Amino acid sequence: MKLNAVILETLKNNNNIITTSQAVELGFSRYLLSKYEKAGLLERERQGVYVLPDSIHDDMYTLTLRSKKIIFSHDTSLFLNGLSERTPFVHSITIPNNTRVSKAIQAECICYHIKPELYQIGMTTRKTTLGNEVRYYNLERTICDLLRSRSRGDEETILSAIKNYAETSNKDLNLLAVYASKFGVDKILKRYMEVTV
Repeated sequence: MKLNAVILETLKNNNNIITTSQAVELGFSRYLLSKYEKAGLLERERQGVYVLPDSIHDDMYTLTLRSKKIIFSHDTSLFLNGLSERTPFVHSITIPNNTRVSKAIQAECICYHIKPELYQIGMTTRKTTLGNEVRYYNLERTICDLLRSRSRGDEETILSAIKNYAETSNKDLNLLAVYASKFGVDKILKRYMEVTV
């Protein structure tokens, strides 16, 4: 048994990843990928996501393939923005509070919910180290998220993030002030800025 040429081409064009929904769109049955997995031709990375054996897995990208609503936030966004050198063990994601993600995603991520009208503020995209594009929040939104969720976070992470933000050359203090006002953290931000800067 060997991989179908169309499936193989899709894998090669998608950094060695294929989803069940992609296979169905190509006209194949949902069970073909699991059949390939049993034969050792593919590995199941996550539910509905398959990769070529021995390929390097891009966990951030495979998460976004499982839900179009996921935006990386908080600690994960700090890492993607270069404000933290530590790769998070568990990814933080934000979704609108009128949306649900699967229980499997909830079990492997720290999930934050926000009003739909605030959900896309500061969203941007970038490529992971493996070259796949993912959605995440910009520096200013990330700082506001950390302050907004400070009861669920780590004080040291917040202080370090604000200190690193103050020292970075690509900060936008005006935008930070606008976001802080929208997210209701302007007074808290001022207090943290006085302590760290």
